[in-house]
Amino acid sequence: MSNTRKSCSRIAATTAVFAAALMLTPAIAADLGGNCCADLEERIAELEATTARKGNRKVSLEIYGQVNEAVMFWDDGSESNAYVLTNDQSRTRIGFRGKAKVTSDIEVGYRLEIGVRIANSKAVNQDDPNAGAGLDLRDSNWFIKSKSMGTVTVGAGTTATNAITELDQTQVQPAAKFSDVEDTGLGLRLRSAANGGLSSLSWRRLIGDGGDQPGEGERAVTNVRYETPALYGFTVSTSWGADDLWDAAIRYSGDVAGFKLSAGIGYGEITDNNQTQSVCMSAPAGQGADGSDTRCHQFGGSISALHEATGLFVNFAAGTKIDDILSQTARFAGTGADDGQHFWAVQAGIEQKFNALGKTTLFGQYYDYSGGANGRRTIDGTDGGVADPLNPFAVGGDSAVWSSGMQVYGGGIVQGLDAASILIYAYYRHYEADLTARQLNGGVANGAIAGVALEDLDVVMTGALIKF
Repeated sequence: MSNTRKSCSRIAATTAVFAAALMLTPAIAADLGGNCCADLEERIAELEATTARKGNRKVSLEIYGQVNEAVMFWDDGSESNAYVLTNDQSRTRIGFRGKAKVTSDIEVGYRLEIGVRIANSKAVNQDDPNAGAGLDLRDSNWFIKSKSMGTVTVGAGTTATNAITELDQTQVQPAAKFSDVEDTGLGLRLRSAANGGLSSLSWRRLIGDGGDQPGEGERAVTNVRYETPALYGFTVSTSWGADDLWDAAIRYSGDVAGFKLSAGIGYGEITDNNQTQSVCMSAPAGQGADGSDTRCHQFGGSISALHEATGLFVNFAAGTKIDDILSQTARFAGTGADDGQHFWAVQAGIEQKFNALGKTTLFGQYYDYSGGANGRRTIDGTDGGVADPLNPFAVGGDSAVWSSGMQVYGGGIVQGLDAASILIYAYYRHYEADLTARQLNGGVANGAIAGVALEDLDVVMTGALIKF
């Protein structure tokens, strides 16, 4: 047989096989239709069994978070340095949240959020650049939300007055809160202007001892919180935390005559020292005249106005906290000690998209605090061995913190990079403080009174926040 005839025979045979395959394809496909899906479902089940997944496929799961790390430069008048740390104005975090719809009106959900610090910007000091490193619980709660009735949240989370004195509609807020100054370096210890000595007291202990501005609420507090639905831009919320804290707040958000407005005011009471974040100025348990752990009340608020056409903005905040038993505690009974703490703060600037990268915010800030006696701190005297450099009395026992004050001036820039969801920031703050001490005689602050000269503190913070 010639090569030509062999080639023709091969072509004919191949064509016949191909035609037969085409005729058999529907039958094969029909057969696979029943088996392939079952096999696929089995493979999916195996995959789900070896990977993290939702338990019931009905509740959504969202993983979110942010990283906010910075370099902080500081100068306390005698020493200067630079630390790499987490900016606690809005610290690094990771969270999980989700919800499920029960009816057209009701949904339920949850939130679990963990804070992360490589070092805490409000805890580091001259001797420890890594202070405050670690994890902390920010939220662990569930909620039931009704469009018509409001939201109830149970667990660890924010109280009704949380952030009530920090309202800010600009991108400055997570980098440099204008009314919460302790997070920018106020773990650094005070330095005497008279002798250059370094005290055991930190700057943040001059602001109500805990460092939070008076009138401000808390987060990570175990509580039950209720918030109404919005009505004409207004919402009302209240919360109670064991054992015992309660507060209430009213907020507004809306547009008025070309301005974006955000405002809020709140009131709260603290009646137990177990709520350690919400400290009053009175001494710990057992020193109240009536045996109470502590008892104080506070109110505060803020307003933020942003002109939409120009980007000009101004924010104002103020608050007061009154300690109801400080004047009766063992240290200050009958001494006429001031039991109040007060602050006000203002921020102004402009926020515009001056370039294609994102919004640019230029801002200036001022903060003013004045407070009475601190029942939780003393200034060591020579009776303990070595006197604290801030003790104004050369020889003798400990002194009480009789009063304190602080003024803060600052300003900076925040640049958004929209393509990467990043904020880059740099700002400067100058801190000035005054402190008055009173000698303790037999544990009672009834001796001589003297002012304490303190060195000023300068801080520059620069860093970036990226959300995911």
